[in-house]
Amino acid sequence: MFIVLLTYIKPLEVVDEYLQSHVEYLKEQYKNNNFIASGRKVPREGGVILSRLDSKEKLEEVLSQDPFNIAGLAKYEIVEFIPSMTSKEFENLKE
Repeated sequence: MFIVLLTYIKPLEVVDEYLQSHVEYLKEQYKNNNFIASGRKVPREGGVILSRLDSKEKLEEVLSQDPFNIAGLAKYEIVEFIPSMTSKEFENLKE
């Protein structure tokens, strides 16, 4: 499993110009079962994506298609981890 931390490197006014295309991109990734959760950071300085893709290389390829990435609006930090303990509702996340 991967946590992707996006941090905006451009002003929010510029980010907002690409927001709709980013949302469409996210919807496509959910449809393709590449992402399992996403949302904005608080305060709004970026976002977080959870992915169950099976390799960092595949995830990097998927992230390269994000309009935020293409436009150079955010930097991406990828953290890989193995869930070993969860609440009952999220047991399907354990490997």
